[in-house]
Amino acid sequence: QEMLKYSKNCEGAEDLQEALTSILGILKAVNDSMHQIAITGYDGNLNELGKLLMQGSFSVWTDHKKGHTKVKDLARFKPMQRHLFLHEKAVLFCKKREENGEGYEKAPSYSYKHSLNMAAVGITENVKGDPKKFEIWYNAREEVYIIQAPTPEVKATWVNEIRKVLT
Repeated sequence: QEMLKYSKNCEGAEDLQEALTSILGILKAVNDSMHQIAITGYDGNLNELGKLLMQGSFSVWTDHKKGHTKVKDLARFKPMQRHLFLHEKAVLFCKKREENGEGYEKAPSYSYKHSLNMAAVGITENVKGDPKKFEIWYNAREEVYIIQAPTPEVKATWVNEIRKVLT
């Protein structure tokens, strides 16, 4: 990045940009893989969900129309902290667990909670005037997940990627 910054109008600037793009892509793939292998409790084969497109931490509120099994699920005013993994065929909701330890053992793990098949997912880009929130809904709004990203930029990236998967 530094070399590119000082080489804007020089010969080879395009090659530097291409190299930077490649390196950042490799770093993202390695980072995503490190998080994905830390998922515990998923019964199926993660490879069957297609390519991992994105992963990140969000605040999530649920608003389900039916099938409440617990009274506390009827109205969730307090958000759940969830780590989402967006694959080509499904989105996984996991709970991040920070491990105590040194080095590799300190890495977080993710307890699988549930997933949504992308074939039955819909998205609402704007929620209640909050530029960081969007909705993922399932089965014609039978299940609604209000998701708050850490920044409007992260929200925009996720919304765009989800739209690509859905189309």
